[in-house]
Order: sequence, then C-alpha cells, then structure tokens
Amino acid sequence: MNTELMEALDALEREKGIAKEVLFKAIEDSLLTACKNHFGKADNVKVEIDRETGDYLVYAAKEVVKTPEEVEDDMLQIALDDAKKLAKSVKVGDVLNVEIKSKEFGRIATMSAKNVILQKIREEERNVIYNQYFEKEKMVVTGVVQRYIGKNVSINLGKADAMLNESEMVKGEEFKPTERIKVYVLDVKNTPKGPRINVSRTHPELVRKLFESEVSEISDGIVEIRSIAREAGSRTKIAVWSNNPNVDPVGACVGMNGSRVNAIVDELGGEKIDIVNWDENPGTLVQNALSPASVVAVFADPDEKTAKVVVPDDQLSLAIGKEGQNARLAAKLTGYKIDIKSETQAKDSPGFRYEDYMYDEDEFYDEEGYEGEYEGDVILDDEAEAPADGE
Repeated sequence: MNTELMEALDALEREKGIAKEVLFKAIEDSLLTACKNHFGKADNVKVEIDRETGDYLVYAAKEVVKTPEEVEDDMLQIALDDAKKLAKSVKVGDVLNVEIKSKEFGRIATMSAKNVILQKIREEERNVIYNQYFEKEKMVVTGVVQRYIGKNVSINLGKADAMLNESEMVKGEEFKPTERIKVYVLDVKNTPKGPRINVSRTHPELVRKLFESEVSEISDGIVEIRSIAREAGSRTKIAVWSNNPNVDPVGACVGMNGSRVNAIVDELGGEKIDIVNWDENPGTLVQNALSPASVVAVFADPDEKTAKVVVPDDQLSLAIGKEGQNARLAAKLTGYKIDIKSETQAKDSPGFRYEDYMYDEDEFYDEEGYEGEYEGDVILDDEAEAPADGE
C-alpha cells in the first residue's frame, strides 16, 4: 500500500506539478480530520509520515494515571496498567504516545479524510496553474479560439482558459473555433474557480512583444523600441533606436524584403505599421513621426511640448492622413501637439518666417521625458482639415 501511495504522489507531482511535500501535508491534515470526526477531538493527536517510504504513524499523547477509575477521558488519559503493556518503564504522570489505528475510523471519518485530500489537491492544482500564467502577465501567448460567449471570446491557453473581451478586440476582427491567435496577457487573477486571465488584441504592447519575438536585434537589446502609437486594426507607428551605430534600427525591424514586419502585419490582420527612427532632437523626431509625408520646416518647443510644421502643398493630405490619423499617431508617438500647415497657408499667416520653423539640431535636450507613450493632440488649421480620402 505504501508503494502504491508513493507512486500516486510521484504521478501527481509529475502530471499536476504539485510538490510531494504539499501532498504529505494534506494526508497528515486528513488523518487529523478523521481523528477529530471519529473521537470528537484531536488536539493531542500527531501524525508522522516517512517522506522516503510513505510509512505513517498516528498517535495520541496521553497522560498516565494510576487507576482506570481516574481516567476521565480515553483520548487524553490512560491507566498505568494499560500503559505498561505498551512501555514497561512508564510511570504515573508520564505522557505516553499511544498509536491510533486508522482502520478503526468509521466510514464518515474516512470519507472526510478523503475529501480533505481531494480539496487540497484541487487547491494546489489551481495555485500551480495560477502561478504558471501569472508569470506570463504582460507577455504575448498563443491560444486556441474555443467559442464566443456573448460578444466575448473564450481562448484556451493550454491548462487554462482566457477571456478576450469585446473591448479588447480589434473592430471587425472575427475568429473561428480552433483558430490559433496571439494575445497580450493583461492580468491574471486568482479566484476560487481557478485563474481568471484577461487578454487583449488591441494593446500597443502586443506590437512591441511581437517585434521582440520576430526581431533578434530587439530581443538582444541592440535595437530598442522607444515609443509606440497604435490605432488597433488600422495603423501603428513605432519609433526605434539602435545602440550600435553599425545596425540600422529601421532595416532590422523591416527585415529582408520586409519579411519581419510582414509577419507581424499578417498576425495583426493586415494592420499597417510605420517604423521610424527615434531621435533625441524633438524637431527631427516630429519630422520622422510624420513619415511618409515630406516636411519643409519644423519648430519644436520642448518646454511647451508643441511643434509647428510646414509641409509642401501636395503633401498636406499625406501629412494629416485619412481622418487625421497620420498626424494623430505622430502626436501620440512624440508627445507633442502638432500644428501642421501647408507652405501656402504658412506664407499667408501674419509674420510668417521660415527661420521661425527651423530647429537648432546642435542644441541638446535630455532624452528623458521623450520616451514612452504619450497622449498627444493634433492642432489643425481651420483650412487644413484632413481630406476624407487622404492617406
């Protein structure tokens, strides 16, 4: 029986990831519970289990009294004559450990002990799964679509299910059962029913993590993604920086013939991705962020976090983008409010001088404060509303 017990514990540890020590403790607790149910108390009962062999001993610590008449409680006391049958040298006043045979337990006590063990196994299994997925928080994982629950989607991640809420889904994106998708783990919470995992397909960090897995230079720390601005399902802009002057950060992210960025675009259902160079010079950064539009002149005020930009007349629609998207993403990427004017609009502005829009590239500004994601705004001239068909 002990051999079978050890084999069962080994199997649980191997298959469920539950440490044997936890299971030994559960067995000890179950035996104490059985004693309490059978005898009505277990305060003086102890259980010892040999961790190597599985042999166990249940005993009650009883005070030795002189005669049977002095025994007030069989669980707490034992008469001297009975005690000497177990230990000849014992005397009145000693405390003797008297073995309790588990076979003596009744059916109810045995069932209670069994339930204690099963409950502990279930709790530990939930904890193991929770810890496993808690480590994946803020990471990208691959899951299999199971079914729609209302407008939300249940996704199986292996040993646990995650919930992709409607608010975290890309508009227009639909999934089929058994389809494999990548999701960003927002948070993992422990509940009595097991871990509750919330995932996202719209979070900007999903794009970052996909680039980290696809671009070795990023995972190696050679290239950094300094900022991300995303409108999920439509377009994303990322600003990248290289810590090695011999490595082109944009080229590394694009890959040979666009292989790297295209793999990410496919994973995101065709979402467009603009990759631009990060620059410590705010003026240059704003210019890069407005890509693919050409910029004639730019003035960036790092104190006010504003930028005035002049573009060629034929580039205004491109700079602003469809429904203002390009300028809006550029503002989020840089953290600057951007005022975009065409050359004609700028020249018609009172007191306009090109030199007012030129930024001194030799002037140094600490890059701290320019990193990360920003909720920038776009300032458009009344006459420079984004054309509906602009790109």
